[in-house]
Amino acid sequence: MDLSTLWLFVGPPVVGGVIGYFTNDIAIKMLFRPYRAVYIGRRRVPFTPGLIPRNQERLAKRISDTIMGSLLTPEELQNLARRLLQPERVQAAILWLLRLSIEQLQESKEQKTAKILGGILRDLFGQSLPRLLKVLARQEEFLEDQLNHIFDQVILEFQLSEEQAEKLSQWLVEVVIPPDVLRQTLVDFLTDRNIQVIDEGFREKTSGTYWVVANLFGVRNTLTRLRTFCLDEKENSNTVLAELTFSLGVKQRFKEWLRNLSLQNLPVSTVRQLRKTMRDSVRHYLQERGSEVLQGLSESVDWENVASIVLNRLQNSEAVISSQIEGTQSTLLDLLDVENDIIENNHDVEEVTNYVRAHDYAFQQITTQRGLPVSLRLIKQAHKILMEGVRGQSKSPGEFRKSQNWVGGVRPSKAIFVPPPVK
Repeated sequence: MDLSTLWLFVGPPVVGGVIGYFTNDIAIKMLFRPYRAVYIGRRRVPFTPGLIPRNQERLAKRISDTIMGSLLTPEELQNLARRLLQPERVQAAILWLLRLSIEQLQESKEQKTAKILGGILRDLFGQSLPRLLKVLARQEEFLEDQLNHIFDQVILEFQLSEEQAEKLSQWLVEVVIPPDVLRQTLVDFLTDRNIQVIDEGFREKTSGTYWVVANLFGVRNTLTRLRTFCLDEKENSNTVLAELTFSLGVKQRFKEWLRNLSLQNLPVSTVRQLRKTMRDSVRHYLQERGSEVLQGLSESVDWENVASIVLNRLQNSEAVISSQIEGTQSTLLDLLDVENDIIENNHDVEEVTNYVRAHDYAFQQITTQRGLPVSLRLIKQAHKILMEGVRGQSKSPGEFRKSQNWVGGVRPSKAIFVPPPVK
């Protein structure tokens, strides 16, 4: 094969490749460059700016329309919200936040950790939850089961006790409708027009003896004198009205009525309408004012103090769980009751309290510059605090054990756990 024949087969691909390389390079550059239009005088140079810079607004709009129309539709957002708000996910997020706080507590001082956790809680209750509540309150089934349960189990079955009905009826008689209020109401009602209407109606609709009395004496003079008496003799009229209220047993009637008052006595259709009205009212209130209430609550709460309490309770909870290994019968509520002087301290709670005190002492020592490092001396001091005033206080507190020990049981053979022997 001579050179001309070889060139006939090799030349076209080589030439085509070279031409394709340069044309592709020019085409790609023309897509993105130049970024701005180039002018010669007042005329714009063709193909400037590049294709993509020249149509970037239109491309951005089409991309956004595609994303909003296909990916971020209301249905997809609702499905995403449902998946994110599953109890397992919410619980995992809360546990993650608590673990993060505990890790921060181990790395820095407690005050800094409380500040960080307080900021997280403030953002959660002041921003995230109000926005989430506003979105969820628009759904028809939001809190439907919970509100129905509250209505059926609490409101529907609510009934005043004997003592509650007694106090409420007394309040109605003494505050809502006292004699002075009744007197003023009677005066306001007995206008000249009302007296005339009552007198004419009494004359027209009565018969027999009442007709004779109505036509001979009339009712107008009697009602006019009653109004005058209420206006001129306030104290006497109040006394008469009080005696009349007592003689008619108004308070006792109120009491019986309140005792028998129950939504269960209403028709089923009325109860259903009341339940729906309550549900709609609560949902409307949450939609209109729920965010403001949560934000106001968030602003009124000292979240750093709340965070300190949460961290302290987590620490106390760990102390309770660890103490139960050795048979200590105490709960976190018992520890809180002792701290608030609700119950007296006992041996089990005192052991947990010493656990917390020993933990605080050791933590303070290793986090301050002049404190003790992690050493045998620190362990002995913490053990001394742990054994103070509880069982084992006479068995060399603050010293390492020199004989075999065990956990649970009266002897090693019956123990739950036996550590390695002393060496």
